[in-house]
Amino acid sequence: MNRAGRRVLIGILAILVVVLAAGFWILRGPGPMDFAGGPKVTLADFKVGDPTGVPASLAKAGLVERGAYLARAADCMVCHTSEGGKEYAGGLAIRLPFGALYTTNITPDKDTGIGNYSDQDFLNAVQRGIRRDGARLYPAMPFSSYTYMTDADALAIKAYLFSLAPVRAVAPANTLMFPFNQRWAMYFWSALFNRDSRFELDSSKGPEWNRGAYLAEALAHCGECHTPRNLAFALDNRKKFAGAVTAGWRAFNISSDKITGVGGWSEQDLVSYLSIGHANAHGTASGPMGEAVDQSFSQFRPEDIRAVVTYLRSVPATASPDLPATLAPPAPASHKDGGGSRDQRGKMVFEGACVSCHGWTGVSSISPFATLTGVWAVNDSSATNVAQIVISGTRRHVPDGAVSMPAFGGAYSDIEIAAVANYVTARFGSEASKLTAQDVAELRKQTSQ
Repeated sequence: MNRAGRRVLIGILAILVVVLAAGFWILRGPGPMDFAGGPKVTLADFKVGDPTGVPASLAKAGLVERGAYLARAADCMVCHTSEGGKEYAGGLAIRLPFGALYTTNITPDKDTGIGNYSDQDFLNAVQRGIRRDGARLYPAMPFSSYTYMTDADALAIKAYLFSLAPVRAVAPANTLMFPFNQRWAMYFWSALFNRDSRFELDSSKGPEWNRGAYLAEALAHCGECHTPRNLAFALDNRKKFAGAVTAGWRAFNISSDKITGVGGWSEQDLVSYLSIGHANAHGTASGPMGEAVDQSFSQFRPEDIRAVVTYLRSVPATASPDLPATLAPPAPASHKDGGGSRDQRGKMVFEGACVSCHGWTGVSSISPFATLTGVWAVNDSSATNVAQIVISGTRRHVPDGAVSMPAFGGAYSDIEIAAVANYVTARFGSEASKLTAQDVAELRKQTSQ
């Protein structure tokens, strides 16, 4: 090859390197806390306390007690417990468009659980997505968020898990389609999207903000549900907390956008929603968020709830263009007055199964948890969560007891559930949904049970 040919080849290779680097940068995107923009420092260099670990009120607690708090903060039990199964014994189905994953047993059983895991094995699994046998975990296990967890906190969780009674339980085999059933491919996914770096503090922010960032990102992994994903199913932090559909439920926008996010919520609204799963005029948590509140956030110490709220307030506003600018007011008190879809089937289902709790106006006389007026679920024209609540019901544990709505998925057909969801959004929301029986059938497939 002559000199001119070599120059052309070098030029082509240089362009290819630039294109690949640009593609990597575009696909990977920013880290979850890069929006803050402040200087990053290690824990050793942060001079105003340690925002990791447990809250100050638990500073003198033993290792297992600290681990129990952190395991609840990381919401481990919800994913690793199947319906009717023993806690942490796995077997929960996570349904994806290309098959189902079943969560693993993380009790200390030596044959079917993690009883043989060394400290390093556990850190590799939690922070890097690598099993003890070297196989790669799928990102349904949120290791790309847990990677920010400190070694000390991860090992405190391990100590708690190893304090539990071992349970012999083998999860069902995954049913992923090709090529998603090729675990080796997760090596490349992890190389691209798992930063494998521990939490760094923003020295321009105070201890409460950094504590909130650690809780929301490294432990509670809020972005795993509330941040949209890119084509490779990794979080797209350019639209951080802008909302996404996860496990068949819509996780709404929790950025600081004042219209479609939580920027217009008061601090007490946010504290209430995280603590008990309800905020007046904003709605009640159901589905995965209801579970997260009951099993995780509701057990946070008050100072940790406030820290999460402080962090949420700082996340840049990103609008959800498919949500209305204003929420619909209460519907007419009489069922004979407007505010409903033309499909009388939906009205009949609502009248027979729903009105006794929710009322014709949508303002419940029984419990504020049952009020429909002013909540995003009924103002979302996709009606995703309305249909899912009808299918699966909801049972919430609140300070004064339990609030529940029965599951109607077995009592009503897909056609009837679509009709009542369309009726509810038309009567109590800003725009009527247009769900079909096929849409409802697809939503049934995506639930985690």
